[in-house]
Amino acid sequence: MVNIAVLGYGTVGSGVVEVINTNHESINKRANEEINIKYVLDLREFPGDPVEKVLVHDYDVIVNDPEVDIVVEVMGGIEPAYTFVKRALLAGKSVATSNKALVAKHGPELMEIAKEKDINFLFEASCGGGIPIIRALNSSLTADEIDELTGILNGTTNYMLYRMSTAGCNFEDALKEAQAKGYAEKDPTADIEGYDACRKIAILSSLAYGKFLNYEDIYTEGITRITPEDINYAKEMGMTIKLLATSRKIGDNFYAMVAPFLIGQESPLYSVNGVFNSVFVHGNVLGDAMFYGSGAGKLPTASAVVADVVDEAKHLHRNIMTNWTSRPLTLMQLDEVEGRFFVRVKGTTLQQVENVFGEVQVISLKEYPDEYAFVTSNMKQGIFKEKALEIEPFMVSMIRIKD
Repeated sequence: MVNIAVLGYGTVGSGVVEVINTNHESINKRANEEINIKYVLDLREFPGDPVEKVLVHDYDVIVNDPEVDIVVEVMGGIEPAYTFVKRALLAGKSVATSNKALVAKHGPELMEIAKEKDINFLFEASCGGGIPIIRALNSSLTADEIDELTGILNGTTNYMLYRMSTAGCNFEDALKEAQAKGYAEKDPTADIEGYDACRKIAILSSLAYGKFLNYEDIYTEGITRITPEDINYAKEMGMTIKLLATSRKIGDNFYAMVAPFLIGQESPLYSVNGVFNSVFVHGNVLGDAMFYGSGAGKLPTASAVVADVVDEAKHLHRNIMTNWTSRPLTLMQLDEVEGRFFVRVKGTTLQQVENVFGEVQVISLKEYPDEYAFVTSNMKQGIFKEKALEIEPFMVSMIRIKD
């Protein structure tokens, strides 16, 4: 028997208990052991819930119990999750977590402790909910050299942009709808400003490239400035707007960023709508691959957590190697990254624009007679910024284009 303790009985924690109870027989068969929930830690009481039988309020009960083999951390946030997880690992207990903030900030340290103790620290559910992208990067794609990761990694913003496109609503209304449906938190800052996607691409990139990418080094831009007008121009161009988290290897250099992008219909990410997530991976041998599925939600996330529990039960006293070291991944200056740019302007002539940018592709919409948009040629972001200063008084918006 393998005893586990679940830290937190919120949305994901209750989902973990539900998944284990619902699929108990098949999970035990895959683990080749009986998985037993010995404890659930929470500050609250749950009268009438069967979890009462195993509910505890003191973490010391768990960390000091030698019969607990695996700790499942689904509380979220940095503290007390970091302290609890570190103590569990130092006590020789494997840990499975869905906590992206914890992994992005302390992943290398916690993995090093697990390695020293010959146990495991696994975090499949921290990126992409139920999509098995971390397991793929850590095992299935190890014969490849990954040179690009690009993903729609936040279901809230993807849903909002989809509703703005299909229902014609503005940002504020799309956010209210997402909150009403439970897709967005009361404080949606982490989603709409891109911070959530930033942590996820930092984790995925660290695994793909074998070095620690600090999320604080990643340029991050959210969707708060996207307007219905931008959406309409995108439609006219046969494109759509997505919040993309991307990292790429160019020669010996790397860059990473999170920002809204215009993407065309030839992109496999074009049709990823609603709250779904997807990750595009390019390897030098594999070529292109796509991973798609539910990026959030109680049961998809819990399913990924339980998959880690099964892995840890099968490797109780044997560390599963990960391609992630504490050596820092240094990013190139974003000004050196090349791309094309979509720009809306008002109050300036095409001649003035082309005097600055050279020949551009012009997009006009009859419903906006006092403005127009243009797409630049391929250029470095630093050069674009310099040129944009010359027409700054006339600029309405700018969105990068994903080629």
